[in-house]
Amino acid sequence: MGYSLCVLGCGTMGIAILSGVIDSLHTSSLSNGFQKWELHTPGTLTPIPDATVPSQFTACVSREESAQKLRKIFGALGELGQSVEVLASKNLDAVKTADVVILCCKPQLAHIVLSEPGIKEALDGKLLISILAGVTMHQLTNWVLPTTRVVRAMPNTPCKIREGMTVVSNLLASEYAESDRAVILKIFSSIGRCRFLEEKHFDACTALSGSGPAFACIFMEAMADGGVMMGLPRAEALELAAQTLQGAARMVLQSGTHPAQIKDSVTTPGGCTIAGLLALEDGKVRSTIARSIQIATERASELGQPAKK
Repeated sequence: MGYSLCVLGCGTMGIAILSGVIDSLHTSSLSNGFQKWELHTPGTLTPIPDATVPSQFTACVSREESAQKLRKIFGALGELGQSVEVLASKNLDAVKTADVVILCCKPQLAHIVLSEPGIKEALDGKLLISILAGVTMHQLTNWVLPTTRVVRAMPNTPCKIREGMTVVSNLLASEYAESDRAVILKIFSSIGRCRFLEEKHFDACTALSGSGPAFACIFMEAMADGGVMMGLPRAEALELAAQTLQGAARMVLQSGTHPAQIKDSVTTPGGCTIAGLLALEDGKVRSTIARSIQIATERASELGQPAKK
């Protein structure tokens, strides 16, 4: 019948994850999305419930004011046949009834949330997925019982439109590893792409994928500004810049073409593209962008650490 999915600290990213998962279930149901079918009587097929698909949803926040806002947001999802129970200051109640828990609070609050009376015991034997930047597996496993299956995931903001990129830490060997992997892929593939990597890469992934949309928007805005400077209307300049970046990104993802190949295919001898590229090189755009990833990575490694006195 599926499992119960709970989000602790359901802010922007928690809303994106729950909404994406529920929307993907609706889409699958419209296209006969059950993966397996069971034959009962001649001519009849009955769908077998997928164990990787959640059937109950709970969102937890700390204040009733926030809970009221979430109820309005998730209220529309009731039309899709899925409801989300929203709770304020009732983390323990939610965790007790959950099978899979996604920790979405601020990194600095992780220890406080997991140290609430009864939470550690309520997580016993369950799958805990942390999306908190800078909070390590070592820290998380020290805050829960050894029987809690802990993984880290790092989704990014485009998850809100199901175009996200999520990196998940490699799973520890256990009898549940295969089923946990299937559940994790089901959740995060519903809101974009999902890839498993060693935890040592997570700070760099936080900088590149988590902070990356902000860096891309700076570049996009600058492209639009250039278009406006050359006489284009603001709205059209922004549309051209956004679609151009999206198109280039899809060429890389869908065809596996290296960005340098795309760049070279556009660059003709003595043309306008090479002139613009040289201007970018004069401005040290490559090194500046690469350095921004380096600086953001270093900062990401500090996010989950206690504040210095």
